[in-house]
Amino acid sequence: TCVVASLITEAIFQKARKKTVTIYDGSAIITGILLALMLPPSFPIYGAIIGSVFAIGIGKQIFGGLGFNIFNPALLGRAFLQATYPVMITTWSEPFKGAVDAVSAATPIALMKFESTLTPIGDLFTGSVAGSIGETSVIAILIGGLFLRYKGYINWKLPLGYLGSIAAFGAIFWLMDPSKYPSPLFHMFAGGAMLGAWFMVTDMVTSPVTPKGQWIFVIGAGFLVVIIRLFGGLPEGVMYSILLMNSIVPLLNRWTRPKVFGQMPKPKAEAGSQ
Repeated sequence: TCVVASLITEAIFQKARKKTVTIYDGSAIITGILLALMLPPSFPIYGAIIGSVFAIGIGKQIFGGLGFNIFNPALLGRAFLQATYPVMITTWSEPFKGAVDAVSAATPIALMKFESTLTPIGDLFTGSVAGSIGETSVIAILIGGLFLRYKGYINWKLPLGYLGSIAAFGAIFWLMDPSKYPSPLFHMFAGGAMLGAWFMVTDMVTSPVTPKGQWIFVIGAGFLVVIIRLFGGLPEGVMYSILLMNSIVPLLNRWTRPKVFGQMPKPKAEAGSQ
């Protein structure tokens, strides 16, 4: 549903702007897939369509299309749904329950934040937890992420730097009070950290182009994840951490641009043109 809605929205906006329709470049398909992975299994179809239209129309096309958008379109669509349908988008089903038996369940991050209960790491790996479609199984996400790295589609520094920053900042609080704060491993494997690391911060359009800027980007995003999870009003901080850092990517590209120490001399005019 998200993929079809994304493709249709992309075509409509490009037709309206009298631009070449580029639905075959795969970018709208990727946006639709990523948005779907961030939704609960029971989320209504009409909500998925609305989120897809917002992601492509507002998150991408309004900025000028692919390559000009500041924010990750899929994350922006998810943030819009979070604001418009806060109850439906935070209603989860117990894993391995059929639609008839489905009951409301809390995600590992919500259990940690509101009930001080930590989900076993093994359950996070296998997907035996409640959550969005794309954040329940660490193994599945790792396989997909490592495949992208193997094919050379992503920069290894971005996912590893993001996860490493989450673990490092999480470790600071954990070492201060292990009985109150979750371990670094929990922070890395729970919620949307893995999905965000391998499929969100690696977006070439909305991440910095300079090595120094990339490190600032992932370290800042990792810091925000931990702060929002531990002290924010919402249990999860991955979405907002990446969107907030997306907003300063143009500044990071400017501030971290290598200095020019010299320049090529202008070619001398030919004698005949004197």
